[in-house]
Amino acid sequence: QVQLVESGGGLVQAGGSLRLSCTVSGGTFSIYTMGWFRQAPGKEREFVSHISWRGSSTNYADSVKGRFTISRDNAKNTVYLQMSTLKPEDTAVYYCAVSNRPSTAARDYSYWGQGTQVTVSS
Repeated sequence: QVQLVESGGGLVQAGGSLRLSCTVSGGTFSIYTMGWFRQAPGKEREFVSHISWRGSSTNYADSVKGRFTISRDNAKNTVYLQMSTLKPEDTAVYYCAVSNRPSTAARDYSYWGQGTQVTVSS
């Protein structure tokens, strides 16, 4: 069973940077795609980015393209989300998740972490 734990969230000033980590335990054999999603209070869970676990394919939401970078360290069983030029609208709980195929839809992800809060002050 795959278990995901996010870390690295916190409070940052607009224009600043933050790196989120998602560490996977319980085996990685069934992982095809790792995704990052976020959810602000009162809003739907929103796709942010995903990356192939074994290949190099990546995808980004238009709202974060050019500012966020997803990366992977298989030796550490960890996926990262480097967030730069942060804006107040980036404030949300950020979740990592596992899917068996590339997808921007939360419903296609089978395992989820507990989330980490990112707050960007203006």
